[in-house]
Amino acid sequence: MSAEAAVKYVTETPIEEVERVAAWINSEEYKEKNFARQALVINPAHACQPLGAQLVAHAFEGTLPFVHGSQGCASYYRSTLNRHFREPAPAVSDSMTEDGAVFGGQSNLHEGLENAYALYKPKMIAVFTSCMPEVIGDDLTAFIKNAKKKAVVPEELPIPYANTPSFNGSHIHGYDAMLLSILQLLTEGKQVEGRCTGKLNLIAGCDFNTGNYREYTRILKEFGIPATFLADISEVFDSPLDGTYKVYPGGTKLDDAADSINGKVTLTLGPYATAKSFAWIKDNYSGKHVSLPIPMGIAKTDALIMRLSELFNKPVPASLKAERGRAVDAMTDSHQYLHGKKFAVYGDPDYLLGYVSFLLEMGAVPHHILCSKGSKKLEKELQALLDASLYGKGCKIYMNKDLWHLRSLVMTDPVEAIIGDTHGKFAARDAKIPLFRFGFPIFDRVNKHRYPLVGYMGIINMVTEIANKFIDIKDETCEDRFFEMMR
Repeated sequence: MSAEAAVKYVTETPIEEVERVAAWINSEEYKEKNFARQALVINPAHACQPLGAQLVAHAFEGTLPFVHGSQGCASYYRSTLNRHFREPAPAVSDSMTEDGAVFGGQSNLHEGLENAYALYKPKMIAVFTSCMPEVIGDDLTAFIKNAKKKAVVPEELPIPYANTPSFNGSHIHGYDAMLLSILQLLTEGKQVEGRCTGKLNLIAGCDFNTGNYREYTRILKEFGIPATFLADISEVFDSPLDGTYKVYPGGTKLDDAADSINGKVTLTLGPYATAKSFAWIKDNYSGKHVSLPIPMGIAKTDALIMRLSELFNKPVPASLKAERGRAVDAMTDSHQYLHGKKFAVYGDPDYLLGYVSFLLEMGAVPHHILCSKGSKKLEKELQALLDASLYGKGCKIYMNKDLWHLRSLVMTDPVEAIIGDTHGKFAARDAKIPLFRFGFPIFDRVNKHRYPLVGYMGIINMVTEIANKFIDIKDETCEDRFFEMMR
């Protein structure tokens, strides 16, 4: 670059000042100021409601996600899912602009529904909102009724809808709201006195890991338990590359979802992500209603396996007993690489409980536990896990904090690794420790959503990834005289 083209800064900052501030943000003094802030969030460990709503919309057969709001918002939800799964996430928007903000978005919604139905021929259109229509108070109930009265779309077309304001809650609350709306609409009038499908209705919660869905399916097949997923993204975001593009590659069959109200058992494995949906199910669905934590680690997987055996009066298959033995063997073989190691963990409530359970079983220490959209109930449940283990002593829980808070924690009270999504990579880099990418979103690694973290196979996967990384670090950093063949 020539001297004439060189950048000239308005204010020159001396290198000494840059170095002073860089050191200061790693101090206890700065941490105290950081934790005192109230009106600012920096790098939150959650996404917004509509993104969760779009995930569950994709999970039903022939369903087109429809964003009532601005095009920019819709692009964010789609691109986030694209980058995590590296798969298409087709959705449409009615592209509200300034006119809609002044006069309301009914005309946008009607025109959008008409075009979407004509172009994409969906079996169901799932409508959810972004911030703009929520701020101005658009009435989706009236708008959709009017659309059908005016024959904008066929009367018989299912159009569930959910209010999902981005300015409160998180993606798990949007997931819950959309799931509830879909189930309420599809099951209306479908309950039959005395009928039982004999099936398990399985709700995996707001889980962006297609491998987990496949693992649940495999476990149920081992038991011989017929099941309906509410809702299933496994084929939608992990479909084969066969040269043919499919707009709707999978999802739970609408007829199966409608008949789920007559199921034998409804089981949720993501209770924090499906609180409203499951409360409604308990009041309206036939059969038994069971809520269990996501099965990460031995104890929580055992709880699922034993409950399935009890609910369907089936013995635990020998294949699953053997898997359990292999998982315990893998833990035993690897425990020396994790034992006593300190971790910082963050993520969604259901996943957090799984991480902490797994680490404690390995003799590892979940030293910093952070949730950016937590609750007193979650805090109590996490504390109970810590109190029940020797390795939980001294661990601390931080509710409603963000990843800039986490950075202060790992710089002033160091740990040896972080567990969480891609957004934690900056804190991990500054602290010079590994980040184990579990959860959502994962943008900077491939195929992470394809291998399960749940069940006994999930235990083996997590143990293997974590232990091998610590062994890699040992090999990469040790002196030549300690570079051993065996580790």
